[in-house]
Amino acid sequence: MSTLTTTVEAPTSVPARPAYRVTGRRVLASEWAKLWSLRSTWITLGLGLLFLVAFGLIAAEHYKSGVGSPHQDKDFATATAVSLSLFGTNFAQLALGVLGVLVTAGEYSTGMIRSTLAAVPRRLPVLWSKAAVFGLVALVVATLGAFVAFGFGSGIVSGTPAAMGFTHTGVLRSLLGAGLYLGLVGVIGTALGALLRSVAGGISVLVASLMLVPGLISLLPSSWQDNISPYLPSNAGESMFALTHDATALSPGAGLLVFLGWTALALAGAAYRLVRSDV
Repeated sequence: MSTLTTTVEAPTSVPARPAYRVTGRRVLASEWAKLWSLRSTWITLGLGLLFLVAFGLIAAEHYKSGVGSPHQDKDFATATAVSLSLFGTNFAQLALGVLGVLVTAGEYSTGMIRSTLAAVPRRLPVLWSKAAVFGLVALVVATLGAFVAFGFGSGIVSGTPAAMGFTHTGVLRSLLGAGLYLGLVGVIGTALGALLRSVAGGISVLVASLMLVPGLISLLPSSWQDNISPYLPSNAGESMFALTHDATALSPGAGLLVFLGWTALALAGAAYRLVRSDV
């Protein structure tokens, strides 16, 4: 009589896969990689730098050609090397602000935001990382552009009443203030893109806030203008890098606080919608 024996094989143990941890550093690294992987990043940053430097040099050359002429433009009569060199700030802010909108709203347009939030379920670190990464990049590019524009612009107007050097009082503060202002504009653009989730909508609100609203405020009575105009985002930002201030303008410190308030408001709105609304 034979006995059948059954051999039971021990199950092969599969090594446990290490748990993936979402950390702030990894989210920042992810957003950094995504930012530089886009061709639009290089193009738009290049345009922002070009606008800031080129328009500053054009303004300085225009001023120099009209010095001593009876037909000199009245807007340039009291210009300084700083104001001439930073003439392109209004153009650069559009490029950097638009790119900020694309950083966030672009993911909603392509649907990539679903993958991003699947990897980072808590959501808010994504917004903070996008704002921090692009804000830092915009700050560096804008500050570099401001110093380059002033370096060449001051050489162009050398020997004129507008001549100034880096050692003049307030010059470094103005140049750093211009870089900080443009960096915060990029953060606001990022927040608007996340809030509206539309490239066209974010750009429209950005342009309206920085360029159209100040023009509409000028239609109000003078007493209203004096109370409202200094606190608008563009005017508060301009006071951050203006070399001189009149009685109706904010001081550089007050302008910085007001503009930080507008930036925080935009980020708060974006954070609220990101948490409360589905993608």
